[in-house]
Amino acid sequence: MSGTTVPLKRRAPVRPARVLLHVFLAGTALAWLAPLLWAVFSALRPYSETSDKGYVSWPDTLSFDNFTNAFQQSVMLHYFGNTLVIAIPAVLLTLFLSSCVAFYVSRFDFRLNLALLLVFTAGNLLPQQVLITPLYRLYLLTDLPGITASGKLYDSALGLVLIHVAFQSGFCAFVLSNYMRSLPHELTEAALVDGASVWRLYWQITLPLCKPAMAALATLLSIWIYNDFFWALVLISTGENMPITSALNNLSGQYFTDPNLVAAGSLLTAIPTLVVYFALQRQFVSGLTLGSSKG
Repeated sequence: MSGTTVPLKRRAPVRPARVLLHVFLAGTALAWLAPLLWAVFSALRPYSETSDKGYVSWPDTLSFDNFTNAFQQSVMLHYFGNTLVIAIPAVLLTLFLSSCVAFYVSRFDFRLNLALLLVFTAGNLLPQQVLITPLYRLYLLTDLPGITASGKLYDSALGLVLIHVAFQSGFCAFVLSNYMRSLPHELTEAALVDGASVWRLYWQITLPLCKPAMAALATLLSIWIYNDFFWALVLISTGENMPITSALNNLSGQYFTDPNLVAAGSLLTAIPTLVVYFALQRQFVSGLTLGSSKG
């Protein structure tokens, strides 16, 4: 009984361009990870060893003592609570206000439609350092009795929340408006025929369909606001009111600073951002890609 032979498929030759591409990508990834790996390596070594042998040396001992000392000396739980008081309201308020603007711009046609969106996004083009002097004076002169302990926006969590909302709303409104334009208009038109109000169109019909984009923006906003150092350093003067990024200065002494201890504190500070990213990774990727084909 004779059988037919199946020809073997030839493996496609490896092109040099693809090899170079993979080498370049691997080198780029290592270049980005090198500072992080170096910080981990330094944080696991005692300062006495690195001061004697140098950082480019084989370690004698590796321990988590620097992490324990950094956690205790910086009172990290207290400052992490300060960060949550700032980040959570800022993220929620930014998403709410920007989604309202995006809904109005994307679902209603009027003459100043594009101009209104440009006004919101133009604020992101200004460097933050340019506005620090007028904002500093504004915060010192603004009285809010009963809202903050000092009655001023300066040196208060509310002041930082308003700053982050103002600077992040433009980007979020731009992303959400593009995403809402990709949604079928038949949904809102059918709801209007049934007598739905504008608020119901926004809250019960449009907003639930924007969950992927909202999750992506919530991830970005959480990381950006959590990692903020500039505004907290300028607008917060009391040490107890500082968020966790600015509170890392507590690990630096007046005459001596342990770099290994600071590296350990920085790594501990970065853990919440990694948790947020990995928890919302799927929504983050889908939210950045869906609706991007329509403007």
